[in-house]
Amino acid sequence: MTVAGAAAAIEAAAFRPILERFGVARDGALIVHSAIRRLSHAGFRAEAIVDAFLDHVRQGHLFMPTMTWRTVTPENPRWDELATPSHTGVLSEVFRTRNAVARSIHPTHAVAGWGPAAPMLLSRHHLDDTPVSQNSPYGLLRDYPAWILMVGVGLETVTAIHLPEETIAVDLYVRPRDTAVTYECRDRHGTVHLVPARRHWRLDRDFPQFAAPLKAKGQLEEGEISGCPYTIVKMGDLLREVFAALLADPRGTLRRDAPASAAR
Repeated sequence: MTVAGAAAAIEAAAFRPILERFGVARDGALIVHSAIRRLSHAGFRAEAIVDAFLDHVRQGHLFMPTMTWRTVTPENPRWDELATPSHTGVLSEVFRTRNAVARSIHPTHAVAGWGPAAPMLLSRHHLDDTPVSQNSPYGLLRDYPAWILMVGVGLETVTAIHLPEETIAVDLYVRPRDTAVTYECRDRHGTVHLVPARRHWRLDRDFPQFAAPLKAKGQLEEGEISGCPYTIVKMGDLLREVFAALLADPRGTLRRDAPASAAR
C-alpha cells in the first residue's frame, strides 16, 4: 500500500464506524461542519477525510458551508462562485475546490455540494434576501434524509438552525428589509446575479442547548477522534427540536439572559 493509500485508510477507519453506527444512509445527504487542526496534527489529511465522506455517501450527497460574510461585505460587495474562498476551514476549501460540483449563489452563506441533486438543491439560495431561507440549501434539504456531522466544532456552528429562526421570527433574527445590500455574484458560467441580502443580527445565541435533549432521546452522538471532538445528528431531529423551542418562545435559540437587541 502506498503512503497516500495508508493515510486514506486511517481516515476511513476513523469516520466509517461513526457514519455506519449512526445510520447515515449511503444515498443520504451528509452536511459537514469542521475545524480539523487537531486531526491534522494527528496525521489526518484533509483530502483523505473528504474522500472518506464521499465513499460513504457515494450514492448520495455531501455538502459543506463555504461562508464569506467576513470578506464579502457592503464595502466589498462582490462574490465569485469559483474564485471567492470561504472562511469555514481548510476541509471546506479542499472540498469546494477539489470535489464540489456546485456552490449556492449567495454572498455570505454559500454552500458547496457534491452529488446528483446538488445543482438543484443549491440553485435557489439567491432568490430570497435572508441568509438561510426556505430556498436555501438547508430549506430544500428538509425533504431529504440528511445528517449533520460536526468535526472539531459543535452545534454552535450549525447553519441549519437559522432556518427555524427565519421561519418563526425573521424580524427578531434578521436585519430589516431596508438594510439589504445588493451584491454582485458571479456564477461559474460567468453570469452575474444581483443579489439583495440582509444580515443576521449579532445576538447571543445558545445552539448547544439542544444537544442534551437530543442526546437523551438517542438522536445525537458525541465522541472523539484522536482527541478531536465530533457530534452527529439527523437534521430532521435537530430542526424539530429547534422549531418546537421557537414555537414555545420565539427567543428560544438565545441565551436566557441575552438582551432584547444586540445589533452589530
